Amino acid sequence: LQAYRLEKGTLSAAPLFTKETLVNPGKMARQATSTLHAHPNGRFLYVGNRGMGKTEFKGKRVQGDWENSIAVYAINQESGEPTLIQNADTHGVHPRTFALDPSGRMLVVANMEGTLVRNGEEVRSVAATLSVFRIGGDGKLDFVRKYDQERGGLFWTGMVALP
Repeated sequence: LQAYRLEKGTLSAAPLFTKETLVNPGKMARQATSTLHAHPNGRFLYVGNRGMGKTEFKGKRVQGDWENSIAVYAINQESGEPTLIQNADTHGVHPRTFALDPSGRMLVVANMEGTLVRNGEEVRSVAATLSVFRIGGDGKLDFVRKYDQERGGLFWTGMVALP
């Protein structure tokens, strides 16, 4: 994650801050980030971490040991510096996108890939999911539940306030 200064409509040439998004960046070889959203109060930032790629295990192509998480940052209100405060497991594979509800109390992740994963010495199937989290007053995520989807390809998610 890189944060730049914005002056007179132009971004600074160099980032002010560069922050890691992963729990263990040295271990993760096939990673990408996804969506980035700021909390409505401006005090927190959320970034998706996508684990990508397959590996062989017991003759099957399974999801590698990559991180599928939402990185949560507290934003210093004086300097703008982000500080990583949590990496919340998305309870699925390849978090393509996610959305915050307009009140800032809930976050939903679209894990787009149904796949095989290694579970110790076994292989199990994981469905594409919509994973639901509560957002605490400290910005951290608390997993509520997931909704398995019959088909993958969850490319977009959003939420709107209803009257």
